[in-house]
Amino acid sequence: MGSGAYVCGEETALIESLEGHRGEPRNRPPFPIDTGYLGRPTIVNNVETFAWVVAILAWGAEWFRSHGTNKSTGYKLFSVSGDCARPGVYEFPMGITVAELLRQVGGEGAKAVQVGGASGQCVPASRFDRTIAYEDIPTGGSIIVFGPQRDMLDVAENFLEFFVDESCGQCTPCREGVPKLLEGVRLLRNGKCSMAYLNQLCSLGETLQLASKCGLGQAAPNAFLSIVDHFRDEILGRT
Repeated sequence: MGSGAYVCGEETALIESLEGHRGEPRNRPPFPIDTGYLGRPTIVNNVETFAWVVAILAWGAEWFRSHGTNKSTGYKLFSVSGDCARPGVYEFPMGITVAELLRQVGGEGAKAVQVGGASGQCVPASRFDRTIAYEDIPTGGSIIVFGPQRDMLDVAENFLEFFVDESCGQCTPCREGVPKLLEGVRLLRNGKCSMAYLNQLCSLGETLQLASKCGLGQAAPNAFLSIVDHFRDEILGRT
């Protein structure tokens, strides 16, 4: 049983789990396409990808490329939640702006939008003209809307608590680094985090992005770093 481990979204950790082992990423190479499940060539894709393969075979590549952008073609499923009037699963062309997506889901007036779920980036209202596409803001499909009443420090703490729980613990940067980021958020909440220490935490987050073994650790600091970048005035100066 994989027990819903987030790290099993990483393809080799998923294969480890399917084989009855603890869900941990493998060293690569070899890649699953050569040596995957039970040592045999394996493709690992989500259901949405396989569904689009059928549509492309039926209607042709040119039809698919006629939607979206030059570098991000076709449509994408977006799971929208949070502070909006019409949460749900939507299908939009790649390249839609954050602002247009918010209009479609009744999320006008949002303070920020988390694009890509817990491992994505937090986009402030001043940048809602950005596009959701691989050449700008990439996403697996998760969109979380934060209304003006949300405390962005609460948001950062919630995401980091999640990653502390979900880290498989295999590599040191993720295992040790994410708890330090969470500790820093709690120092910020109590007004005990200096600017110098906050800058060190940001450097630690950048190290996690570079040195973690798999995508979980590499993406764990994303929300924290983007919230510090865009909402620094809000999260500093707590008493």
